[in-house]
Amino acid sequence: MVYCINNTLELCSGFVTGDAAISSSSKTARIAGLLYLIVVLGGIVSLAYVPNVIEAGRDGAELVAAIRAHEALFRLGIAAGLICYTAFLLLPLALYRLLEPAGRQAAIVMVALATASVPVAFGNMVYRIDVLSLLGDEPALAGLTAPQLEMQIAMALESYWNGIFILKILWGLWLLPFGLLLFRSRLIPRAFGILLMAGCFGYLIAFFGRLLVPGYAELSLARFISLPGSIGEIGTCLWLLVMGVRERPVPAHRP
Repeated sequence: MVYCINNTLELCSGFVTGDAAISSSSKTARIAGLLYLIVVLGGIVSLAYVPNVIEAGRDGAELVAAIRAHEALFRLGIAAGLICYTAFLLLPLALYRLLEPAGRQAAIVMVALATASVPVAFGNMVYRIDVLSLLGDEPALAGLTAPQLEMQIAMALESYWNGIFILKILWGLWLLPFGLLLFRSRLIPRAFGILLMAGCFGYLIAFFGRLLVPGYAELSLARFISLPGSIGEIGTCLWLLVMGVRERPVPAHRP
């Protein structure tokens, strides 16, 4: 399995950058930073801004009315999510090319964990598209009463957010090898690597806390546990995009 992933990465890496004209480390870093920025901005729009405007504190008829009133924004949230996940499919390939000298096996694990989340995320977006179908003029849905329509829309959105909840496992796990590679490589300040590794455990604590601890969301810990990861990801994104990386050989580390 690792051998197949490794061969695929080599092919994709050559395809993305071209063996005949290998980019400098800083150029590769800025490509990764740009992709990361698309992921961050797409995630903010689809997972935070749009839901806060349309869904927060609403249910039943009020929720349906809000979606109808902001249908263009609801559609924009779907588009932003799909763009985000597409960029997240390409991001680990750029990072692999940049960080592979710091640890080949860790780089393969990083790519595998990141890309594994993408098909799940795309499939999960179907629930939001289902909402548009329910609100449309589908003949098969013409017989639904208003309460039935509201219930189905609420169930579709609940399923979507449950899917996001599961995805947080993979979104957290990939940060561990990513942070480790950044820390080893010293291409950017090592503090970012530490924050990313802490972010992995923050994601996992948040997931299992919500799953296993009743009332976890009301605990003060819940408000801060994801902060190191957020700072690490946004900071790494901006550093790669704006500053690039140190132009010096990365110490080989291939356990």
